[in-house]
Amino acid sequence: MRPEAPIDRHMLEALVCPVTHAPLSYDAGAQELISKAAHLAFPIRNGIPIMLEDEARKLE
Repeated sequence: MRPEAPIDRHMLEALVCPVTHAPLSYDAGAQELISKAAHLAFPIRNGIPIMLEDEARKLE
């Protein structure tokens, strides 16, 4: 398994939830962007955030 690509902090600060337009938080361990407002976790693959609702994991 190859290591994850580094994430650009400035890019992360500019991204918002595509569902609610609320701010996101970054979970480095899970490589996900978390939308607390939408209860979704958007994956980051190879350093690229996948900001599609269909690709997001639902949070409890």
